[in-house]
Amino acid sequence: MMPKVVVTDYTFPSLDLEKAILEPSGCEFIAAQCKTPAELIPLVADAEFVITQFAPLNAAVIATMNQARVIARYGIGVDNIDLEAARQRRISVCNVPDYCIDEVADHTLALILATSRAVVPHWNQVKTGHWTLPVPLDAMWALKDTTIGVVGFGRIGRAVVKRLLAFNCKLLVHDPFLSPDKIEATGCGSASFDGLLGAADLITLHVPSTAETRQMINRETLKKVRAGVVLVNVSRGTLIDTDALIDALQRGHVRAAALDVIDPEPIPPDHPLLRMNNVVITPHAASVSVKAVRTLRESVAKTVLCAIRGEPLPNIVNGVTP
Repeated sequence: MMPKVVVTDYTFPSLDLEKAILEPSGCEFIAAQCKTPAELIPLVADAEFVITQFAPLNAAVIATMNQARVIARYGIGVDNIDLEAARQRRISVCNVPDYCIDEVADHTLALILATSRAVVPHWNQVKTGHWTLPVPLDAMWALKDTTIGVVGFGRIGRAVVKRLLAFNCKLLVHDPFLSPDKIEATGCGSASFDGLLGAADLITLHVPSTAETRQMINRETLKKVRAGVVLVNVSRGTLIDTDALIDALQRGHVRAAALDVIDPEPIPPDHPLLRMNNVVITPHAASVSVKAVRTLRESVAKTVLCAIRGEPLPNIVNGVTP
């Protein structure tokens, strides 16, 4: 019997690349665009191998996976998958942790610079025929005079810091999984989360969305930040309580926000953030380049191919080894 590979959802023009890698193995390849648990349940019930991007593979969906051996996700984060439910059913969950490090780090710098130099307000002003400064003087500043707080010091956080060091800004890092010595060896200061909140002029988030990090920026933590702080988020929208951010922006306690991710996604067309001149939003695009997307797709397909062949799996994130 042919092994069954199911793709729950995807944002690529086609899946020709994945098919070219997997179909020579003799598998049955099925692609869908499912967005809800109700749509997913009949699709994955008898699949041995599941490839997913954003579809919600929650506990109810995973409970119906009678044949599944592997779930492979297009991406680094796995917050759309119930890892514990998969672990209990002995389903390996794999991600692709290193396909877009440079792209996301570059995008972070783009958002930081767009905010510090008011790039979007300037462009909007020029388009109206006005060759004048569209923002107050204090809405523009040099990174050299800025204390930047980096929350999370994994692959992407380190790549962001490497780029920021060239701007001669003061860097503070919070990562509870690293010793202060290891952080300080990179030229940064080590800080507690509260210490970073109180000292940073700009805070950039580089952590996964977990039970511990969801809404880590909320009404209480925003009380601890410096007045006029800037928030940058390229990780997951759920790291920030969106309503609390809106309130802080409206009051001026947060000077500006630059976001590649938001809760909810996609952002509704009537959302208050879209009417704010001190906000820059990009559509979850930080990871994108031709090279990165190709690497992502090849890596996911090759992970499933390893599973079909009975070979060791790369990047298992829930501790289940076949």
